[in-house]
Amino acid sequence: MSGYYDRHLAGSSLERVYDLAPPRVQRYLRAEVEFVVARLRPTDLVLDLGCGYGRTLPDLARRAAFVVGIDTSEPSLALARERLGRRANVLLARMDASRLAFTEGSFDAVTCIQNGISAFRVDRHELIRESLRVLKPGGTAMFSSYAERFWEQRLDWFERQAAAGLIGEIDLERTGDGSIVCIDGLTLTTVRPEEFATLAIGEDVRWETIEVDGSSQFYVLEKPG
Repeated sequence: MSGYYDRHLAGSSLERVYDLAPPRVQRYLRAEVEFVVARLRPTDLVLDLGCGYGRTLPDLARRAAFVVGIDTSEPSLALARERLGRRANVLLARMDASRLAFTEGSFDAVTCIQNGISAFRVDRHELIRESLRVLKPGGTAMFSSYAERFWEQRLDWFERQAAAGLIGEIDLERTGDGSIVCIDGLTLTTVRPEEFATLAIGEDVRWETIEVDGSSQFYVLEKPG
């Protein structure tokens, strides 16, 4: 459903999604951030795609020299500005991740975690191409989706969101095989390694897939130097 995270699940509503995450999901969320942070350098200029209300930005900013967070939701960006305060090395901008307004070779790293590659509802080829375009030679792009064996924990988390009225009721007959479908039209898929391989074909880039914490499937791309 286009625009779901722009209007319906944005700002304080999006923050509530993470507040009600059970301990195993909290561990998953933390593991994703730790994976990304471990691959950043203190001199890096980082672009965070789909920053939402700024949940991961403080961790990225503590590690990197400067972080730019973009999102298409103004309510989420407004909450991010409030939460971040006057942090000097973070810039927020409203922008589509598949149409980046940055010049070629602007960033050392691009991050797109928490299944953004599916949740953004943009052309995935364009998302990858744009991420690689704005990377400096030798830069790294990191995309994540859910690991297959995290299915039960993921479904439980979304059922909690539905019970809280944050998303529509889960359509259990149509939900399965990595996809969660809600009666209000929200559908969230995953990207498996074999699917990502088709997206990366034709790109002049080295990439690898890494499962993290039994919960995330990371796709790490390195732009040739």
